[in-house]
Amino acid sequence: MSLSDITEQMKARVGEGGKFKKSVKFDFGSDGIVRIDDKVSPAVVDNSDAPTDCTVKVSMADFVDIAQGKQNAQMAFMMGKLKVEGDMSVALQLGSILG
Repeated sequence: MSLSDITEQMKARVGEGGKFKKSVKFDFGSDGIVRIDDKVSPAVVDNSDAPTDCTVKVSMADFVDIAQGKQNAQMAFMMGKLKVEGDMSVALQLGSILG
């Protein structure tokens, strides 16, 4: 799965926004960034490296496994595969976006 695939899927899940009301950045290292800003209307999903409430650092492969239900996000966090910077409560609300 490519960065553009993930970005498009996030755009579809977030839609016009208004449910999450936060901003989060998924940092895939050298593979790129997906930023979701649901503080604005309509919500923005792009690949810019702008400031957000929370940054989730994870490899793209681990992110795809988590999104597809092959890996548990909490276990990935405990194993150090997923790191959260900023507002941890935002990370805990990501289920509303990731499904």
